[in-house]
Amino acid sequence: MAESGEGNGADQYAKDGSVDLRGNPVLRSRRGGWTACSFVVVYEVFERMAYYGISSNLVIYLTNRLHEGTVEASNNVTNWVGTVFLTPVIGAYIADAFLGRYWTFLIASAVYLSGMCLLTLAVSISPLKPAYCKENCEPASTLQLAVFFGGLYIIAIANGGTKPNISTIGADQFDEFDSKERMQKLSFFNWWMFSIFTGTLFAHTFLVYIQDNVGWTLGYAIPTLGLLISIVIFLVGTPYYRHKVPQGSPFTRMTRVLVAAIRKWKVPLPNDPKELYELDLDVYAKKGKFRVDSTNSLRFLNKAAVKDSPGTPSTLCPVTQVEETKQILRLLPILLAMFIPCTVIAQTNTLFVKQGTTLNRHIGPHFQIPPASLGAFVTISMLACVILYDRFFVKVMRAWTKNPRGITLLKRMGVGLVLQIMTMSIASLTERRRLRIARSHGLDKTAGQVPATIFMLLPQFVLMGLADAFMVVGNIEFFYDQAPESMKSLGTSCSLTTYGVGNFLSSFLLKLVAKITSSRGKGWILNNLNASHLDYYYAFLTLLSVLNFIYFLYVSNVYSYKSELRVSMDEEWEEKVAVDDQKAANG
Repeated sequence: MAESGEGNGADQYAKDGSVDLRGNPVLRSRRGGWTACSFVVVYEVFERMAYYGISSNLVIYLTNRLHEGTVEASNNVTNWVGTVFLTPVIGAYIADAFLGRYWTFLIASAVYLSGMCLLTLAVSISPLKPAYCKENCEPASTLQLAVFFGGLYIIAIANGGTKPNISTIGADQFDEFDSKERMQKLSFFNWWMFSIFTGTLFAHTFLVYIQDNVGWTLGYAIPTLGLLISIVIFLVGTPYYRHKVPQGSPFTRMTRVLVAAIRKWKVPLPNDPKELYELDLDVYAKKGKFRVDSTNSLRFLNKAAVKDSPGTPSTLCPVTQVEETKQILRLLPILLAMFIPCTVIAQTNTLFVKQGTTLNRHIGPHFQIPPASLGAFVTISMLACVILYDRFFVKVMRAWTKNPRGITLLKRMGVGLVLQIMTMSIASLTERRRLRIARSHGLDKTAGQVPATIFMLLPQFVLMGLADAFMVVGNIEFFYDQAPESMKSLGTSCSLTTYGVGNFLSSFLLKLVAKITSSRGKGWILNNLNASHLDYYYAFLTLLSVLNFIYFLYVSNVYSYKSELRVSMDEEWEEKVAVDDQKAANG
């Protein structure tokens, strides 16, 4: 009896190496799971409200208050958003190599809050904000630009520490070695995105309305307060979190593999993979890690594990370290395939919003809908799609495919890419119709408001939301799931990097197209959108999306999912499905 009790007690400890902040092993019954995740998810609702409270209407502030042109304002938005999504690579490195995810996140959150406070001051205090005017406006002063953009880029730097770590902290609350928690983890990213969409919806409706109709001071003060509340909520959950011990720099480990393989490029590989160097299974078990068997993909790297001569540890890497490096390298072709889709997403808060400013926004005699509020329809369609996907689509598909997720992550992303192509096609046709109405009233010369409702843009916003429900959620989950267990922050940062590169690529393409077309006499993207050819630009993005989809089909077809746990998960799920089917048959 005593032995049995001890065994049950031991089974209660998390088996994935999770510890508390003092480094002690944690009991699954007291830490982690959905209890801990609830604090992380609620944090994300408030934080996303704060972030999108700034970003969703940023292009309007830049044009109306800082008096920037269409191309300049759009590029400043995408450059800033690009920075927001590129800095997570640095934050992930710091978390994995030095501070751990919890402390990296907390420090970055303090920096984030300081940036929000500075930004609020920049839109509130007279010397720091330009005077309001509609025509012949003086450009913002150097001080005003420095304070405003200083606040923005402090936020961008801080996001490097928050973005890659908060979602990973949430996923870390589920033990991969426990079958029940492993299954719960499959739904985590769907509900994680649900929390993001909820905060985003509030920002695109209530906050955008406050900024347009009450004032920018209150419109920025509310997100700042929301961020403070989110940090407090996260801190309250501290006693319930599981933590992972930093495993050292993933870049260092991968570099060692590459250097070792290159140094031993002439060394022949043994016929039996068991002859390659590997640590004992107990070493990995004590750290809560998986030992990964050698594979034939990227076979050249296996040379790093060849025991060619004694006394050369610098050129000898364990098989698991080699395979982890392969797992990251295999992600790179998929990473490249995500740049164009993220460029398309960048249009939602820039050119889509600018289109709305040219249309009739009245709802009744006294109310006008802010153009940025159309982003709420992206969020609403995403929310609806994610709920239906998780509650119905997955259950139907997994009975057919026997895949715990219903369909593979790459197929989910592929559906999103197809929906994006449809979105940009419809956006191009809608813009052509808007231009036809504008020119029939001579508005291509006067830049007046087009006598057509802003809701003609609704289909492109709704479709973008449906596309994001497949592509965005799939993108985040794919890079987290396929990253090695010791490099989860790096995997998450890879998914965020695609948005960073996509936004910078959007700035580059917008500037390039504007320059080329203007030099030929008829610019596609002018300050007067009624005289522009935004329909051509959207058609251009549609063509890029089609070409990128062809590339995605190829790289996804040759991609091989990492093998660890997949066989056991599939077998376990098949057994569960069989039991459920038997119960259903019996009554």
